[in-house]
Amino acid sequence: MLKPLPLHILLALANGDSHGYGIMQAVRAQTNGTVAVQTASFYRHLGRLIDDGWVAEATGRRERDDPRRGTYYRITPRGRQALAEEKRRLTDLVAQMKKVRLSPRKASV
Repeated sequence: MLKPLPLHILLALANGDSHGYGIMQAVRAQTNGTVAVQTASFYRHLGRLIDDGWVAEATGRRERDDPRRGTYYRITPRGRQALAEEKRRLTDLVAQMKKVRLSPRKASV
């Protein structure tokens, strides 16, 4: 089970390589601000994803890149596998939730 911020980092990188600031902006856009993205916690989670082999530094710079953007990151095959497993888990969870019938509770007297 992935925590929200690492999940959204992987989702942002699933669409292509990006630099740290670009990933943070993508996470903010994906979550409409519901997931807190502080710079320090972002890079701590990104570092863990790198240590786990789910994200790697992308090699080579793109031609028109702003040199201030620094390192670009990419999702690895292992990261894609983790994302696919999380998708299956969440799909199963939603299917189970759909089976739950919520009825209003009777008021206590």
